[in-house]
Amino acid sequence: MTFDTLPAEHYRLFLWVRRGVPLTLMAGFLLVGFLMPHGPHGFGWWALAAMAMAGVAWPTFKRGEAYLLARRAIIRWDGMWVWLLRPLAKAIGLEDAWILSFCGWNNHRVREAFENRKARRSLILLPHCIQLAKCKAPILDDLEKCYDCGLCPVGDYMHGILEKGWESRITNRSYKAYRETREYRPDLIVAVSCTDRLLKGLTKLSEVPAYVIPLTLPHGMCVDTQFSVPHLFAAMQTLAEPKLGPRPVEGQDSMSAA
Repeated sequence: MTFDTLPAEHYRLFLWVRRGVPLTLMAGFLLVGFLMPHGPHGFGWWALAAMAMAGVAWPTFKRGEAYLLARRAIIRWDGMWVWLLRPLAKAIGLEDAWILSFCGWNNHRVREAFENRKARRSLILLPHCIQLAKCKAPILDDLEKCYDCGLCPVGDYMHGILEKGWESRITNRSYKAYRETREYRPDLIVAVSCTDRLLKGLTKLSEVPAYVIPLTLPHGMCVDTQFSVPHLFAAMQTLAEPKLGPRPVEGQDSMSAA
């Protein structure tokens, strides 16, 4: 099976806001302090305000191991920006673009963190809605019971899993995904889900680095959804250590951030 390289991440919208707003305010506070050194508040107060804004922007510059060590706090901060500005993004028709830009920024930093050391204990999370709605194959119990008819992505995914021996979960409930992930305790998640669930999954499982891939919804939410199987395999090949050999996928309820 061949693998594509990972596509470029699109995160400029989120980064311009997340880093640009506090840095602009920092510059503004310093400018006011220099222009009004003898004002009622004095330069010191403006300088303190500028330092506070520098502190708000500072987490966006963390990279590699420093990022992984501080990831939980960083995701909480970044998540606050996403949630606070989400109503505005929705009002101007950019809600999905705003959330996906945050996901792209997350992916960019996770890729940097695992650039020189691959994850040893990785986990793939998928939603049950990638299965054809009318299909009766019990893939939640055993992925190998997929009929491999080629009408949905599950067959291609199954072959890749069996070939590479990667650990995988497919589930129909978010809470199962969170529970099973914490029980397995991976050092990397590669998750596929809809935009809203990706945001929730990143913030709820902030302690685990996660590379996320959005679903496409040609028939609406939770019905015959699609995703790029080569994209998922490329992420695993790039970020995770290969298994020693193929193994059957364990039949059990699995998790996706959906």
